[in-house]
Amino acid sequence: MIDGTEYGPRLGEIGNWVGKAVFCPRPSVNKIINRPEFDNPGIYCLKGDPSDDTFDEKIYIGEAENIRSRLKQHLSDPNRDFKELIFFVSKDELLTKTQIRYLESRLVQIAIEAKTAQIDNGNSPSLPTLHEADISDMEYFLDQIKLILPVMGFKFLISSTIKPSQSESKNPLDEVHETYFIRTKSFKATMKETDQGYIVLKGSEAKKSLSNSCTDTYRNMRRRLVETRILVEQIDKLVFAEDAIFNSPSAASNMILGRNSNGFTEWVNKDGLTFKYVQEKINN
Repeated sequence: MIDGTEYGPRLGEIGNWVGKAVFCPRPSVNKIINRPEFDNPGIYCLKGDPSDDTFDEKIYIGEAENIRSRLKQHLSDPNRDFKELIFFVSKDELLTKTQIRYLESRLVQIAIEAKTAQIDNGNSPSLPTLHEADISDMEYFLDQIKLILPVMGFKFLISSTIKPSQSESKNPLDEVHETYFIRTKSFKATMKETDQGYIVLKGSEAKKSLSNSCTDTYRNMRRRLVETRILVEQIDKLVFAEDAIFNSPSAASNMILGRNSNGFTEWVNKDGLTFKYVQEKINN
C-alpha cells in the first residue's frame, strides 16, 4: 500500500517474477504519476461503470511504450471515463514493443471469451509474431497477471463458463464432485460443485421467462447469459450452450426455474437427496 491506506494506490509483486503491478484509483493518479514505474513500457487496464447493467465492470485494455504519457492522454479524454486503473511493467525494463502488444492481444482475447465484463476495446488486436521462447515467457507473464488482477479487484478474466482443457481430450469437469439434478419435471438440468463454483452443464434447460418475483440482480444475470449466447433459445425453452459458472446453487436454480428458489433444496443427487442434506452429511 503506497500511501498506507487500504483504498489507495498499491504495488503488487510475486516472488521470482520479473513483473510488477501498480494499482491506483483515479483520484490518486496525480499523487503517484511521477513514480519510476510510469516511465516503463507496459500493459494497462482501465475499469469504469458499465453502460450495460448486465455486467459489473467496463474494462479498457491497452499497451504503451511509456505508461505516464498514455495515461495522461486518457485522463484528459472526456470520453474515457474510468474509476480505477492497473498496469503491469517489467522490473528489468526489458519488455519490448512486440511483447507488450502480444500481452494486450491475449488479454483482450481472454476477456472477451470470459463473457464476464463489458469490454470497451473497439476491436481485438491481432497477435504479433514472436519467437517460441518469447511466447513462452509472455504466457508466464500473463499467468501472473491473471493471479494479481482479482486481488486488485479486477474480475474481468474470471470466466463465466468452463471449457475443456486444450491439453487434454477429456473435460476437466469429469473429475469433480457429485452431480445434481434440478427437482422438476418441466426442465432437465444438471449441476456440479467445483472449486470454481457451481457449474450448470451444457445442454441443461431453463424456463424462457422470469417471474415478477425475480430481483434486478437475477434479471441482469439472465440478460447477460442470453446476450453472451451462454443461454440460447430452443422452441419453448432456453438451453445452456456452454458449461456455465454460478456463485451459488440458488443462482443456478433461479436461472433454470425462472423464479426465486432455494438451490439447497431444488438440487438433488441421483438418490434424490438434496444438496443441503449431502452438504450437512459431509460436514458432520
